[in-house]
Amino acid sequence: MNSTPQVQGAGLGLRRVMTREMSEHVPDAIDFFELAPENWIGLGGRLGRQLKIISERTPIVAHGLSLSIGGPAPLDTNLVIDIKQFIADHQVRIYSEHLSYTNDGGQLYDLLPMPFTDEAVMYAANRVKQVQDILGQRMALENVSYYITPKRDLDEADFVKAVIEEADCDLLLDVNNVYVNSVNHGYEPIDFIKKMPLERVVYIHIAGHFVEPDGLIVDTHGVDVIHPVWDLLEQTYSLIGNKPTLLERDFNIPDTEHLLGEIEAIHIRQKRQTQRQEQANV
Repeated sequence: MNSTPQVQGAGLGLRRVMTREMSEHVPDAIDFFELAPENWIGLGGRLGRQLKIISERTPIVAHGLSLSIGGPAPLDTNLVIDIKQFIADHQVRIYSEHLSYTNDGGQLYDLLPMPFTDEAVMYAANRVKQVQDILGQRMALENVSYYITPKRDLDEADFVKAVIEEADCDLLLDVNNVYVNSVNHGYEPIDFIKKMPLERVVYIHIAGHFVEPDGLIVDTHGVDVIHPVWDLLEQTYSLIGNKPTLLERDFNIPDTEHLLGEIEAIHIRQKRQTQRQEQANV
């Protein structure tokens, strides 16, 4: 299994529009970057050189988009092999994917929900085990936002926990997704988080979302993080300590100074958690 040290602090999702600036200088506040390996595998030229410069200076984690762990199509083992090489080329610290499906013989360009059933637990877990065997290292699964459920024998929290434990993999805890689902499906977000296998959390996602006129929340990653999500992040720290936390911003990307303001908001909450722990140990 891979023994590369994992990340710490606060990170930022790396998008292609950022690579020139970040290859020239990475602000001190950014402790690591996250990227989708499918968008970079085999990429040469200027962008490829810039990514190499970035990965040699700053830790990288990879968050996949198209492996389709829960999908009906056969697992794309060629993609897994390519990801394994990408991990080696860029010293990737953590590899994760979504607990959902994204293709059925063709890319669907969306994260579609799995049925919350015992059968689906075993199906997804066995595919994760296959991926981990090929990679020769653990991977993490992310809890996803969803709007409908094809079939439900388990609640969302029990389903996510069962897959993670059966696969013996790690958890990428998306705090914004928990908040989005809690509003859309009517539950207490901190109760969901308490049900997770928190000892398996390797890092956390935080992001903004869009509220439709009818009150439905859509997980867009296109606006700033809102106060209730920041509060939920801080509650999460109180449960599990200062796990590395990544800011996702996929479109409507503001200037770096604006992004660094949100990165600093992560650091502030991590510092407060450190102070609370120190006071508790006095």
